[in-house]
Amino acid sequence: MDTNARPLTGRIALVAGATRGAGRAQAVELGRAGATVYVTGRTTRSRVSEVGRTTETIEETAELVTAAGGTGIAVPTDHLDPDRVRALAERVDREQGRLDILINDLWGGEHLLVGSVFGKKSWETPLSDGLRILELGVRSHVITAALLLPLLIRSDAPLHVEVTDGTAEFNRRYRENMYYDLAKNAPIRMAFGLGEELKEFGGTAVAVTPGFLRSEQMLAAFGVTEETWREAVAREPHFAIAESPQFLARAVAALAADPGRAARWNGRSTSSGELARAYGVTDTDGSRPDAMAYFEEVVYGGKDASADDYR
Repeated sequence: MDTNARPLTGRIALVAGATRGAGRAQAVELGRAGATVYVTGRTTRSRVSEVGRTTETIEETAELVTAAGGTGIAVPTDHLDPDRVRALAERVDREQGRLDILINDLWGGEHLLVGSVFGKKSWETPLSDGLRILELGVRSHVITAALLLPLLIRSDAPLHVEVTDGTAEFNRRYRENMYYDLAKNAPIRMAFGLGEELKEFGGTAVAVTPGFLRSEQMLAAFGVTEETWREAVAREPHFAIAESPQFLARAVAALAADPGRAARWNGRSTSSGELARAYGVTDTDGSRPDAMAYFEEVVYGGKDASADDYR
């Protein structure tokens, strides 16, 4: 077997929140690199989560991991339930004895944002919606890290990835609503703190963000497909910088295979664009979009440039 082509052969990964979007893509790319990947989420072929989408399931994600060359294992898990996450950890322990890569890509709160949250002051936001955002975006991450990190530190090169929206630098701007702002900054601080805790184990904790992500939900919202996504640019010009979920996934897989990553990335906040430059990966169309730089310099900075200049 060509271990250069499949550098994660023998590695055990878990992607929490792998039903769709960047979580699914990361699971598949880790499998393509040879890893055994546990994929978790709430939507199964027999049960639909509050997100309300029936077209993506964790069983399908596991099948895609295996088809890519890895071993996909679907474990239905509500990461807000400590008992379910504890059972997940016990299963991984029983079957593998350790964990090498933990990706915390839990969210599922998009349905709460438009109308209920964005554009509203914190006191105008329904409290139940605000607290649910914090549960989905913060509490789920904390529970998952607390119960799975004991397995991760058994690895000879632990990697913990917190997936969020925005880098630490980008999120110096207020993210439109207090609850959303808290939810998307918390994983950045988690990665910073866990980086300190993982140092003695030779580990890496890093927060990563995609750019303008062409997730299944985003494509559906615009009424386009991955093949026709550019048709949405007429409606939303900034969608021209959009990236596929595979872009972040390829970058994270390269990060996972980097033996020197601890010194380079531990405790940091980074983006798909920065990781892609560092590891020489591209999106599915061969481009290398840098949405963070585009928004910083063009959208907010007023620079006279187009999205094509940042692809």
